[in-house]
Amino acid sequence: MPIAAAVASPLLTWRGPVYILGGFAGILALGAMLFQPLLMSGYLPGVSARLGRRAHRWVGGALVVAVAIHVGGLWITSPPDMIDALLFSSPTPFSLWGVIAMWAIFAVALLAALRRRLGLRLRTWRIAHMLLAIVIVAGTVLHAMLIEGAMETVSKAALCALVLAATLRVVADLRRWRKRETLREQTIARQ
Repeated sequence: MPIAAAVASPLLTWRGPVYILGGFAGILALGAMLFQPLLMSGYLPGVSARLGRRAHRWVGGALVVAVAIHVGGLWITSPPDMIDALLFSSPTPFSLWGVIAMWAIFAVALLAALRRRLGLRLRTWRIAHMLLAIVIVAGTVLHAMLIEGAMETVSKAALCALVLAATLRVVADLRRWRKRETLREQTIARQ
């Protein structure tokens, strides 16, 4: 829905193809964020845990590429605005949240790529990933909601609400699962 609404937006009339490509890459990235927690947690029907984890990695990679295209397209069309955003000196608050989310996405990708080389334990990786994912989702939702652009307001708000709900649900479930796992380990250690 948000993509279809954006395609029909009159705000694209005066924009060039590079700007439009950058904007749509951002919309696709937001849409991909809805699937990330669902793939990892096994909430998508018909998707096995193994396939879900593999797809989570691929969608994560696609998310990094989409963000790079989004930022690159905006950089090409307006370098001064992008410099202001990257230096956190932009007068528009949506820029701040977008840049924070972007760096968090790149940090997760870097940690994922270097996890074994850095010797990160699985538990440490999961905690870091979850904290960065919360920053990514919160920053992205704030970024998207503060922009008055090609995305239609209602479908954008609905997509943002779904992304938040899916992320919060999975984070809450992971906390419960970890707590249960810790209690089980403590019980086994006592026996």
